[in-house]
Amino acid sequence: MIRNNKHNINRILIVLFAMILLCVSPLSAAAAQKEATVMHGLIVMMNGEKVKMTDPVRMLDGKLYAPVARMTELFGATATWDQDAYELTIHSAFGDKMVFGDGVPVVYFNGSRYFMDTAPIMVDGKTYAPLRDLAEMLHGAVKWNADEQVVELQTVQPVVVTEEVGLAEISKQFDVLEADIVERNGLKNTGDIKTGTALRVVMPAILDNEAKPYTEKDYKLLSKITQVEAGYESYEGQLAVANVILNRVKDSQFPSSIHDVIYSGKQFPAAHNGKLDKSVPNASVLRAVKDALNGKNNVEDAVYFFNPDVSKGSFWSSLDVVTTIGNHSFAK
Repeated sequence: MIRNNKHNINRILIVLFAMILLCVSPLSAAAAQKEATVMHGLIVMMNGEKVKMTDPVRMLDGKLYAPVARMTELFGATATWDQDAYELTIHSAFGDKMVFGDGVPVVYFNGSRYFMDTAPIMVDGKTYAPLRDLAEMLHGAVKWNADEQVVELQTVQPVVVTEEVGLAEISKQFDVLEADIVERNGLKNTGDIKTGTALRVVMPAILDNEAKPYTEKDYKLLSKITQVEAGYESYEGQLAVANVILNRVKDSQFPSSIHDVIYSGKQFPAAHNGKLDKSVPNASVLRAVKDALNGKNNVEDAVYFFNPDVSKGSFWSSLDVVTTIGNHSFAK
């Protein structure tokens, strides 16, 4: 009788456990990945004609995201994917170059770094970028009619300077400062503009949000310490370690430079025992550090990391753990 009771109890527990899994798993998956909603029924017009989208336009946090590959085709641009750096490089039809990283809010536009309002995302292996930012960088205009669910894209041709239409007229026509047009076209001054010069006149909104520069020295130093601390970890773990250091730079409790954060205190013994100098960062670390310096942060507010199996004591146990990746817990 006791055996039968135990058997029945075990069966009940198994059933309950299975029910819990069925209920919890879908919720956990939804929580782990914030989905970009497919915009069913949305119409895309290009230069007045309806076009087919091989991949759907999506909505995330109130913003439209467009598949970069299809947008590139529509605007007559070309794109190449760098698997090692995990970056997409686009050359527009009018001579602009832009480089996007997965989940990286900073875009390289004609060699300079700018923040987008929101970062590109990967969906089913495809790169999606904020529609308006992407269209403007491709020298286009976009209108979004939310009521009718219609996106109107328009190629804006560069304006050719003539004897009748000079810089002043072009500036007035497009409501853009003359100095901005000069800078947008990579020219030094108005004297460089001659009859026959084709001027790009679309001013992407990102140009008003230039990213603070970082030095090659900082990049190498941050890569070296990340290699020592997390070279054996996944890309996500390496990104997190790099960001703990950058989070400290922004935190008034710590030194205000990458160098001083690494060399002060006892968090990084490698900075004092010679291991840092001998460190040779691998490709994954180099990518993670570059992404961190370009604003990709998977451990917001965390200013400590530690191995919970090694670091014991009241200090470590008093910290608020943000997340655990691989062998490290990240805390604030």
